[in-house]
Amino acid sequence: MPREDTNRYDRRMSVLSRLLTRPPRTVERDTVPFLLEDGRTVEVLRVRDPRARRLRLSVDERGARLTLPPRASLISGERFLREHRDWLVRQLATHAHVPIPPLVRGEPASLPLRGQALPLRWREGRFARVLREDDGLVLELPARAGEAAQRRALRDFFETEARADVARWLPRYLPALPRAPARIRVKPMSSQWGSLAPNGILALDLALVLGRAEAFEYVLVHELCHLIHADHSRAFWREVEGRCPAWREERTYFHAEGRRLKATLRALIG
Repeated sequence: MPREDTNRYDRRMSVLSRLLTRPPRTVERDTVPFLLEDGRTVEVLRVRDPRARRLRLSVDERGARLTLPPRASLISGERFLREHRDWLVRQLATHAHVPIPPLVRGEPASLPLRGQALPLRWREGRFARVLREDDGLVLELPARAGEAAQRRALRDFFETEARADVARWLPRYLPALPRAPARIRVKPMSSQWGSLAPNGILALDLALVLGRAEAFEYVLVHELCHLIHADHSRAFWREVEGRCPAWREERTYFHAEGRRLKATLRALIG
């Protein structure tokens, strides 16, 4: 075989070898039990992420999560869990909220909205929906509707209320901005309260509508100010303070109540 053909063949084989040995690009998930010192067993979500560069253990209201890089062995993951057992116990205790009693169909309850607990009644109806009435809220459900329909009705209600708040506040701030957000999305977010993407899409956490309105408005202001300054420089915080002088108080509110709000939303809508 001529040398040029040999080199071309070697290059092709080298590329093929890299492709065959390249770690998988899909995220793989499973759940493993882990025994704590006090005898409790907790479920740990084990995630093999092709983007991960190191082992990582994290805890939030959903529980514990162990992230493994593509080439990390399961044994190394188990050893990492054992080495961080004390830290895991402390974090689980920090996130151990009982945010709201489970809703039982037909039994009087309450729903959080804008920092208040509103009375909730049940009623049979043609559609799954939450209605406002003078004495509180009514959750209407068809006779055969299950928990999934109930959760969707609650999510739709909270999203409608959150969008109503944004629509009420936004005109106050738009004139002083260089441009308007390309789009505003309200959705459950795992850790953040809001974000502004490079394409101008502004996202807000649905759990914001459960807490006090002033804190929700602060998050909206914070993200809108990123249309002026993309960073968290002093100039950025001057823009925030000019629009929301009490921003430090609202940020403290999230430190105290944020986990409970997110856990409550998760308990209500899944």
